[in-house]
Amino acid sequence: MHGHTYTLKIFISGKPSIYTGWIMDFSDLKDIVKPWIALLDHQVLNNVEGLENPTSENLCLWLWKKIKAEIPNLCRIELNETPDSGVIYEG
Repeated sequence: MHGHTYTLKIFISGKPSIYTGWIMDFSDLKDIVKPWIALLDHQVLNNVEGLENPTSENLCLWLWKKIKAEIPNLCRIELNETPDSGVIYEG
């Protein structure tokens, strides 16, 4: 068994609000993503429902499904396993 220090980048699309200039408040984005990251942090990923085969590709897709359910204008996520390797999912 071994661990990783993943990095996750989340991309959203849409028109910025005429009032704020934002597509979405990044604080709200963090609040949505934080519980999913907490569920995975320092865990045996094979024991997480839906991640029985926790490849980076499967983990990226798992995160996409969880985040997309709460952020409809999610357009891309990047999950890096190391600084030099990772996967991208676009929907």
